[in-house]
Amino acid sequence: MTAIIDYGVGNLFSLRSSFACVGEEAVVTSDKDIILSADRIILPGVGAFSDAAEKLFKSGMADVLYEAAEKGKPILGICLGMQLLFEKSYEYGEHKGLGFIKGSVRPIAERVDTSVYKIPQIGWNALRFTQKKSPLFKYTNEGDHVYFVHSYYGADCEDSLLATTEYGFDVTAAVNSGSVYGTQFHPEKSGEVGLNILRAFCEIG
Repeated sequence: MTAIIDYGVGNLFSLRSSFACVGEEAVVTSDKDIILSADRIILPGVGAFSDAAEKLFKSGMADVLYEAAEKGKPILGICLGMQLLFEKSYEYGEHKGLGFIKGSVRPIAERVDTSVYKIPQIGWNALRFTQKKSPLFKYTNEGDHVYFVHSYYGADCEDSLLATTEYGFDVTAAVNSGSVYGTQFHPEKSGEVGLNILRAFCEIG
């Protein structure tokens, strides 16, 4: 069973539907005991980093994630959920993240010509694998397209990089440290490719 953390931020029910499509039971919950008893955990997220981080820490869900990671339970952060895995973000100030992934979250606009590249990055982009193929991409091929919508990206995270995509520079698309994974793109909005990534995640651990 997969627990999708409900902390007031995220595209929760489309995620649950996507897991149903790959034959995996998933529950949307903020119950600590249910989350810790699950086989794996999803950390969703949309909106502003500072608001989401505040809700994570104040709700106690951050402590649940730390406990789960210490036990080696597979965790997947999606979109803003991936960014929250980083040490900090520079989205409208400097804000503390969970610290699972070494690095920071920075504006795409710092890296590209905004007269050429629209911010946010919205649309389908190809994946480029950066190291030995991860179990997360067991059913995914180099060049498969997935759906992005974001204005900030994971920076200074070379040791954790699994995949990038091109948007004027190599944008972080997926990361991993220990049992913790993150995707900047939305698997639940990425058609069959996204479903295959969720299917592979369900086989980790």
